[in-house]
Amino acid sequence: MKTYFFTSVRMTVVMIALCCIVYFSIVGAIGKITPGNGGGKKVMVDGKVVGYELIGQKFTDDKYFWGRPSAVDYNAAGSGGSNKGPSNPDYLKIVQERIDSFLVHNPGVTKNQVPAEMVTASGSGLDPHISPQSALVQVKRIASGRKVDEQKIVELINQHTTEPLFGPAVVNVLKLNIALDELK
Repeated sequence: MKTYFFTSVRMTVVMIALCCIVYFSIVGAIGKITPGNGGGKKVMVDGKVVGYELIGQKFTDDKYFWGRPSAVDYNAAGSGGSNKGPSNPDYLKIVQERIDSFLVHNPGVTKNQVPAEMVTASGSGLDPHISPQSALVQVKRIASGRKVDEQKIVELINQHTTEPLFGPAVVNVLKLNIALDELK
């Protein structure tokens, strides 16, 4: 009994040291050598932080591109999706409300043209990117609201479209909206 007790106490102390001190020291050191020093890549405009590159934000003004809806209202502290399935009546009602709102704000777009990502929330609720197709479907609304030629906005979308090593092309909504504000 005595041998097992002291062995288990020693093992507990060793595991606490490994899991609570060594592990977090290694992860912290790795974080310090990444862009943003482990605090995320800040997006700055005129010396002010306006957001983070990998955390979505809510844009509702018709003069801006809208990102993907968020089940957590873009709260990074409470990242997560909803646990409502695609057959849940409450979920279907929310999606229909989003479709209706999108159609009201984007005249000329039909229900079949509304990209699914514009009416369904991502798993994290913080997705900062949309597809180029989701950006292009919003061009008329933005051009009308800003009184800018549609082709200039399409060019901005093309300039801000990135093709990752794996997966489809994406557009960072925050960076695209900043470029819109800088457009003369």
